[in-house]
Amino acid sequence: MGHSFLHGKKILLAVTGSIAAYKAALLTRLFIKSGCDIKVVMTPAAKDFISPLTLSTLSKNPIYSDVSSEEGWNNHVEMGLWADVMIIAPATANTLAKLSHGICDNMLTACYLSARCPVFVAPAMDVDMWHHPSTQKNIDTIRSYGNMIIPVGVGELASGLEGEGRMAEPEDIALFLNNHFSRQKDLNGKEILVTAGPTYEAIDPVRFIGNHSSGKMGMEIAEELAERGAFVHLVLGPSKLKPQHPNIQLTRIVSAEEMYQAATKVFPQCNAAIMAAAVADYRPKEVSSTKIKKKEGDMAIGLERTKDIAASLGKEKKVKQFLIGFALETNNALENAQRKLKKKNFDFIVLNSLEDKGAGFKHDTNKITIVRKDNIIRKFELKSKREVAIDIINELLDMQNI
Repeated sequence: MGHSFLHGKKILLAVTGSIAAYKAALLTRLFIKSGCDIKVVMTPAAKDFISPLTLSTLSKNPIYSDVSSEEGWNNHVEMGLWADVMIIAPATANTLAKLSHGICDNMLTACYLSARCPVFVAPAMDVDMWHHPSTQKNIDTIRSYGNMIIPVGVGELASGLEGEGRMAEPEDIALFLNNHFSRQKDLNGKEILVTAGPTYEAIDPVRFIGNHSSGKMGMEIAEELAERGAFVHLVLGPSKLKPQHPNIQLTRIVSAEEMYQAATKVFPQCNAAIMAAAVADYRPKEVSSTKIKKKEGDMAIGLERTKDIAASLGKEKKVKQFLIGFALETNNALENAQRKLKKKNFDFIVLNSLEDKGAGFKHDTNKITIVRKDNIIRKFELKSKREVAIDIINELLDMQNI
């Protein structure tokens, strides 16, 4: 795992009644090997899947599963205050429902409600349970309280079905927590504008000109900036995504003109802007107020240029402001990106090539090259979009202490 930021951390591991509970033993071993102090709390149902003796032996601490025992009252408040981080792994659909509604009927939920530390939740269940609207609503609610959800894996489930719902592997959970502790609040007090997603340019009330951008890359950048202490103005085109971090102020827009208005309004007060949106270069000259009916023969739509948001911000950029652009290219990628960099007064540009497998729109991964105005070029491997976001933000910090 490289350098472990987990060393010396106090971790409260909470285990619920899922077949994935056996992974809690592996997770406990990883935490102990990383030099953590670990205490384990179990729901009564979890004992049907893994023995408290196993987890007690591995964690080198007694297990807590009842609010009271022969020794007296087990103080859940004390445990909630003791921990640097609480991780609920596995978290069943039943426990997710309790967490989202504040139901407190066992030691685990009592610790959760008393915890002042960050709480991570690693769900585990069958594919249909995971996709059920009630589960997804509970996940959204738990996130809205500031807790972090560790993404589920895809694969064979205990039922024999294939799909989403597997608990993340112990190594991935340990890495997730390691990254949490390694993150410095190096952007405290900074304001940053991020544009993300596509724009839709109306032809009539029903039809539009758009593109395949999902907004994932910009969203990951916004979340990472917020995690690192920045206040983020996120201007988001049509997208199903919604930010989770309370430091993100969301403005939803549809058209390039709306994005222009929103971006130019907040940019003067920002330290930097990261232009990750896929903005339409052209829009229909005339928009029909009623649905255009089908006629015989062909139809031509006249197009006009939209305002160039990045170039506008580049013109008004002050000495201590930073502007980062994106270029999605299909040919002569580097040459085109360098031209765009100069023309729009970017400090650096993030180049995606559609020729790279797994990069670009709608993927959860991306492969980028960063081209700086001082002609330094950095090429990166294919990575998850969150890891790409970290690389982009580190580059911004590297250029100058913003």
